[in-house]
Amino acid sequence: MKFILATKQEMTQYFSEDGKCVAATLLSAGPVTVTKLLTKEKDGYEAVQLGFGTQLPKRVAKPQLGALKELGTFKFIREYRPKAGVDADIKVGDKVTVEAFAAGDAVEISGVSKGKGFQGVVKRHGFRGGQRTHGQKHSEREPGSIGATGPQRVVAGTRMAGRMGSDRVTVKGLKVLAVDTTNNLLLVSGAIPGRRGTLIEIKGNA
Repeated sequence: MKFILATKQEMTQYFSEDGKCVAATLLSAGPVTVTKLLTKEKDGYEAVQLGFGTQLPKRVAKPQLGALKELGTFKFIREYRPKAGVDADIKVGDKVTVEAFAAGDAVEISGVSKGKGFQGVVKRHGFRGGQRTHGQKHSEREPGSIGATGPQRVVAGTRMAGRMGSDRVTVKGLKVLAVDTTNNLLLVSGAIPGRRGTLIEIKGNA
C-alpha cells in the first residue's frame, strides 16, 4: 500500500546524479498505523483508516479512545481509498513506513495551503490597480468597477477581496528523490502546500 501521512519539514536542494540542482521538500513521514478497515457491505465503500502522530489521551474524544483501544492515541486520523480495493493482506494494527516508497516513485501530494487572511484584489487575483497619475490619489490598489450594472447585484464568482489561502491543494507529478528509513524521512521534488508542520498526504501513483 503506497500511502502514508507526513508533516512538512523544510525546503532544500537536491543534486541529481547528472549534476542538476533540483528544488525539494523534506517530509517526516510515518510510521502510520492501520486503525480500521472499511468494507462495502458495512460502510458502503472500501477504505483503510490510518492513524499518525501521538496525542495525550485527555485530548482525544472518548468514542475515539474506545474505538482505537490498544492501538494508541493518534493526533491525525485519515482514510485512504485504494483504486483497486483494499488489499486482503492488510490487517488492523499493521504499520506503514517509508519503506513502502523508493527513489524514483511518482507521487501525488495533498495538504492545506498557508492561510494569508483577508487580502485585496492585487494580492489575491493579481489585479494591476488604478493608474498612478492624472488626478488619481488613493486608487493604486483599488479593484475598480465590478461591472454589475445589469443584474443590480454582485454576480457570483466576481473576483473581489476576501480570505485567501487555507485551501486543500493537491500537487501531481512529483517524484521521490530519496528515502531515509532510519529517520523516517522522504525527500520529494518540488514545492508542497502548507507551512512547516502541515499534515501531508502522500499517495503513490503506481
